[in-house]
Amino acid sequence: MSQITKESKDTHEEGGSEVSCTYPLRNPMKFNIVDRSDPNSVQIAAYIRSQCEKRGWIYDPDQPEIILCIGGDGTLLRAIHQYLEQLDRIAFIGIHTGTLGFFTDYTQQEVEMFLEDIEKGEPDIEQSPLLAMKLENGETIYSLNEMRIESFSKTLILDIYLDHEFFERATGSGICVSSQAGSTAVNRALNGAVIDSGLEVMQLCEIMPISHKNHHSLRNPYIMNTNRVITILSKELGEAHVCYDHLERSLAGNERVEIWTSEKKVRFARYRTYSYLKRLKNLY
Repeated sequence: MSQITKESKDTHEEGGSEVSCTYPLRNPMKFNIVDRSDPNSVQIAAYIRSQCEKRGWIYDPDQPEIILCIGGDGTLLRAIHQYLEQLDRIAFIGIHTGTLGFFTDYTQQEVEMFLEDIEKGEPDIEQSPLLAMKLENGETIYSLNEMRIESFSKTLILDIYLDHEFFERATGSGICVSSQAGSTAVNRALNGAVIDSGLEVMQLCEIMPISHKNHHSLRNPYIMNTNRVITILSKELGEAHVCYDHLERSLAGNERVEIWTSEKKVRFARYRTYSYLKRLKNLY
């Protein structure tokens, strides 16, 4: 199997994260498809698979090099977590058939354009780092968009430290820590800032904060460098849940968690130019 390496003189930024133009392309390419499971997406996925195989690509769900996500952002997040341990050798392409397609590059009406692009073009690779959260049992979980610690049945009192220095006590329904890629997701609904492409930052927002004469917190979004480590201490953590991308779990048994920007990165294969501002404007 021959290996082709695409190289560029520059590393540039586009669409939300660092774009590295060096990526090994193999001929034939091994691929898998993750679809939204609705009849329309299943039909489109079957057609795309047949067309890719006609072009010499090899269908390999176990060791793919490219994941074709047929659906929306939820489908893409599901695929990322499905292949979490293989991210260093996989790139993702999104084809939009769902309700939201911020990360996708093609619509279902552009399938033929997509097939032409993969046959004749070579992709730029956009990389987005994952957030990581370490639990007290030593387990680490990951997310592309955000980590939300929340409870809607009990007020949480959370002591927050940045690089082990006390920052604030947040009282309310919880907090949301988002990546640059996730700044347009739940963070945006919390009136957090939308972060421009290429900026390597994390953002901390409070969820339904309580403020009165005996308690004050920042309340505003706080944007920080990705080299920060956020520590959350609270005896009430065990009564909260953490929501990470499309997943959630109880924090029972935890009084301390840490959040940071992981070395793990999601790689998006961009066969066409699709500006970050255009993606953003599609949201509203």
